[in-house]
Amino acid sequence: MDSHAESQSGKKLVYRRRHRLSGGEQFAAVFDAKLRKSRGVVTVFILANDHHEHRLGLSVGRRMGNAVVRGRFKRMMREVFRHQRSVFPKPSAGGAYDIVVTARKHNALSIDDYTTLMVQAVEAAHRTHEKRVGR
Repeated sequence: MDSHAESQSGKKLVYRRRHRLSGGEQFAAVFDAKLRKSRGVVTVFILANDHHEHRLGLSVGRRMGNAVVRGRFKRMMREVFRHQRSVFPKPSAGGAYDIVVTARKHNALSIDDYTTLMVQAVEAAHRTHEKRVGR
């Protein structure tokens, strides 16, 4: 087996249909939750769900660049999610998060930079979510 495709725990790192948000209503629900955190050029919106795995949605507008630029960014975000989803925190009430990622126009970064930005943004959003739930 390819060691790049496995985590240290031996689990395969895959990105399947169950790991993605689809449909406007799912994206709208995450945006309507109004829980947003930005780190660098990456902005993350989260919403707790009752699934046992995190789900990812990408919202990248034409303002960011042409199709090649947008496609590269989306591939990078899916790769970051695929490798980091087991590291992302889960809500204390159980379940997981629906995560929508957007970005501002920027020059392309390395996968390590995107990983750092996304992990920091998700952790910050998780802390805010836990504070809101604890009220």
